[in-house]
Amino acid sequence: MWKAVAKWLLIGLGGVIASLACFVFWHVRAYDRSTTKIHDIALEPITLRDDPAALERGKHLAESLGECTECHGDNFAGGRVENMGPLGRVVIPNATAGGRLRQYSDAELARLIRHGVKRDGTTVRLMPSTSYAWWPDEDVAALIAWLRKRPAVPGDPGVFEVTAMAKVLDRFDSIPIDVARRIDHQAPRRAPAPSADAHYGSFVGTSCRGCHGVTLAGGPIPGAPPDIAVPLNLTRHATGLAGWTYDDFKTLVQTGKRKNGKPLDPFMPVASLRAMNEVELQALWLYLQSVPPRPLGERS
Repeated sequence: MWKAVAKWLLIGLGGVIASLACFVFWHVRAYDRSTTKIHDIALEPITLRDDPAALERGKHLAESLGECTECHGDNFAGGRVENMGPLGRVVIPNATAGGRLRQYSDAELARLIRHGVKRDGTTVRLMPSTSYAWWPDEDVAALIAWLRKRPAVPGDPGVFEVTAMAKVLDRFDSIPIDVARRIDHQAPRRAPAPSADAHYGSFVGTSCRGCHGVTLAGGPIPGAPPDIAVPLNLTRHATGLAGWTYDDFKTLVQTGKRKNGKPLDPFMPVASLRAMNEVELQALWLYLQSVPPRPLGERS
């Protein structure tokens, strides 16, 4: 009898393993197909200005809303190694004229920034173009103009190695590696002029949703490794920002510390938040105040 039971248990276990293998294979294949797909997005002419106001705007965007310096570094030479454990390994590429920047025309850079599509038509990976898709033409042009003025710095061309686990997590939207498929390339450009109100704040807060979820209620990122920080609740719930004032929020951004004195996790782009101007910061706060309160972890 026990031999028969063991036999059927082994058969069942084999079936589970085979099903899991098929599941992983199907999603890895879907990821590979998506990341090698050619996106037929036409290049659009873009006019650059190199006056002080435009260059200052480009610098501001790179350091704040664009979060460019968070990854590529202050000199944009890249080279930082991101060991992601079971998910793979990434070396941030050089984004100066001494690296990949020189390979791109202005129109190709604009498409990369707004659509997440590289020169060869395939998706860029991990770059948060989903957070830039709403930018008006003048902001995209300002960022490109500022990048063109940066000195050419020798640096690493970059490495991107991800495992099957990372590919499966991408397909489940736990880790947004495949960028272009997440952007509505036909969406009209509807960015409002910068203003300290919740409407503009909803655009400024686009990048927050990547980690804190669609509802901004935070909580563990589904499928993420346990050593990745748990995003905080940004809604007015008791587990989030209930009872906070704008001054509390501004202090958090400027100091990188919570009200209890605990530092924010390094995973949080503190430097980019700190670089926001008063209009952007007030707009983001007003938007967060307008979001319905949700308990921590109610991400969708």
